[in-house]
Amino acid sequence: MSRHLSSRQPFCLLLASLPLGAVAADETTFALDPLVVTGSRVEHSSFDLPAAVDVVEGDRLHADQAQVNVSEALASVPGISVQNRQNYAQDLQISSRGYGARSAFGVRGLRLVADGIPVSMPDGQGQSATFNLDRAERIEVMRGPLSAVYGNHAGGVIQLFTADGHGAPSVETSVSGGSYGTWKIDTAAQGEVNGVGYVVDASRFASEGFRDHSSVMRDQESAKLTFSPDADSTVRIIANRFNQPDTQDPQGVDWATYARDHQAVSSATLAYNTRKSIDLTQGGIAYERHFGDDLLQLSTYLGQRSVVQYQSIPASAQANPKNSGGVIAFDRDYAGFSARWISKRQFAGGIATTTFGVDHERSVDDRRGYENFVGSQLGVKGALRRDEDDRVTSTDPYVQSEWQRGAWTLTAGLRHSHVEFEVDDHYINGSNGDDSGSVAYSKTTPVLAALYQVSPTLNLYVGAARGFETPTLNELFYSGTGGSFSYDLKPATSTHLETGAKAWLGDSSRLDLALFQVRTNDELVVASSTGGRTSYTNAGKTLRQGIEVALDSVWRGGFTSRIAYTGLRAIYDASFTGSAGTVAAGNYMPGIARNSLYGEVVWRDRPSGFHVGFEAVARSKVYVEDSNTQKAAPGYAIANLRFGIDRQYGKWQVSSFLRINNLLDHDYIGSVIVGDSNGRYYEAAPGRNLLLGSTVRYTF
Repeated sequence: MSRHLSSRQPFCLLLASLPLGAVAADETTFALDPLVVTGSRVEHSSFDLPAAVDVVEGDRLHADQAQVNVSEALASVPGISVQNRQNYAQDLQISSRGYGARSAFGVRGLRLVADGIPVSMPDGQGQSATFNLDRAERIEVMRGPLSAVYGNHAGGVIQLFTADGHGAPSVETSVSGGSYGTWKIDTAAQGEVNGVGYVVDASRFASEGFRDHSSVMRDQESAKLTFSPDADSTVRIIANRFNQPDTQDPQGVDWATYARDHQAVSSATLAYNTRKSIDLTQGGIAYERHFGDDLLQLSTYLGQRSVVQYQSIPASAQANPKNSGGVIAFDRDYAGFSARWISKRQFAGGIATTTFGVDHERSVDDRRGYENFVGSQLGVKGALRRDEDDRVTSTDPYVQSEWQRGAWTLTAGLRHSHVEFEVDDHYINGSNGDDSGSVAYSKTTPVLAALYQVSPTLNLYVGAARGFETPTLNELFYSGTGGSFSYDLKPATSTHLETGAKAWLGDSSRLDLALFQVRTNDELVVASSTGGRTSYTNAGKTLRQGIEVALDSVWRGGFTSRIAYTGLRAIYDASFTGSAGTVAAGNYMPGIARNSLYGEVVWRDRPSGFHVGFEAVARSKVYVEDSNTQKAAPGYAIANLRFGIDRQYGKWQVSSFLRINNLLDHDYIGSVIVGDSNGRYYEAAPGRNLLLGSTVRYTF
């Protein structure tokens, strides 16, 4: 069966949102069975992989979007919740099967990788904002047990791959703009000269923001070189720069403020002028060489990240001599390497593909804290309150093997993770003692999976794994007595079970179904969150049970569709004492919707290049703290409409689009800040808003 299918057999689906009487199209290049490397670490059909894995390919990635936030691309992936917080100082809120929902900023609980370079730091914290969506070729998203072989996280893996330069040289410029003073310009060149492929890209994005005090300007540049020293080897060299100065942080608001004015911010936000500056530079090199059926892969990278963040910690709270101030400033140097040997052999009447590898990562922070006031003036850098060096090192050897014979595919893996945290405290002042120390976490995580091909159109699979998730530096920082560094937080450990089915319905529709259960011990939960600073504690046991369904179809007359549903029951499985007092067993974990639904129908007229797409997103209510007694963020349903046209004029290619988000102008909470001690849980989403854009490409 072809991965790019010709449609011959009619079929019917009982879905009211789709055109009645639709039958399979005569010809399409809609990829229903893409190749993936996430999971098996070698190129593999997604249909034959014993795991829940989705691929967001280039056409969907660049479908009438500004290509600024990964939420644009991942909204259609079941099991993944990506909330645009309308706050570029704190990044998107991404969770997978509920993991990562507690994160106050950045991405936690998932492994982020871009072109083989980890975007997650060795402690597990990541920043999706550094993904370069302009040059993205595809994003692979994997959830469930098989992700355990990627180390210190629990929810899954998100990998972005950018295109290699090839063919005739070309240049292109994209311009977009829309509501709330939002605009972006991107310029790129790509091609191949004397066997060397190149891609260079530079963009600037700016917005006044939907909410008050939320303006941003972001510059992003990247370069990629690809060449083959000989017929058996390939080298890729990658460099990236990301700069986002003085990004305003609107923080959350309480329910009364949201109800009065969806765009409003708290008085403390304005008084302290909460904001954040980020500057990042990184580069890496990857080498791979074939030795017959075997493959050697080597990569190394290094980078530097600087952050200055002004929080709204009250001046009165900083009277505590252990308080580290309301301004965070750090310079981080990080580096790592990966080595992998992939061997393919005949074994026991089948084919065994075995991967031996090791990942080593290290980050070193020069971290300082300052008061966020000088005298009566607020929101300025004052006296030094913190000075320390923080080091995190992780070393993870692993082995993974896949054996295939007949209708059976068996997968097994083992990874040993060792993560060390070290703190050298240079700020010792009176009752603020020496917080120097170290803590290390180690865990061996196994994974087993099996897939059985019932027929050429139906695969069934099961999987099981142990998961491991250490606290991050940010989770350790303020979780000790008096807001100091905590050496007592435990890592969360989990047991993952999954079973699923992958089926072809006719020639041009694919159904993916996954049922899962995750039991976690020592789950990290929010102890308190105020003024942009969050501390954590270990809960007892938690339970996640859910279902993920995705249905992709190609229809007659140029129609395609996708439906993705997630049902997730995430509860505390044992009572514990937290910031809200005793949290009863059976309470729902905050920040996690029980039901999420995405639907899309696109019509494309190939002769004219015109297309139109309709998207619908629905999400059930979300609790904001552990007791489940505070006002939950209500459920919502919104619709988006987009139009576009792609035309070729000789060597010129022109693409233009118009997007209308939240078509019916619905009021809703887009994301929540879990456990905010001041009750400022809510981050409003924008009403109806427009985006218009165009791309012009010239090929020499």
